[in-house]
Amino acid sequence: MGCKDLAKIKLRRRRRQVVVGRKMKKLQRIIPGGDGLKADRLFLRTAEHILQLRLQVNALQALTKIFNA
Repeated sequence: MGCKDLAKIKLRRRRRQVVVGRKMKKLQRIIPGGDGLKADRLFLRTAEHILQLRLQVNALQALTKIFNA
């Protein structure tokens, strides 16, 4: 592997890191309490938030069935 190949690999890796960093920042903004969390805690908080949203949807669907019956 030559120097040019190694440079290309490093450049791709850096670009990937930048893209992942941007996506992490976006996720931190949309998840309540996500600002400043490290990746592991952010992913746990995201999973909790998704479960909470699913529960809300289920509750609203149940209420809709009750009031439309």
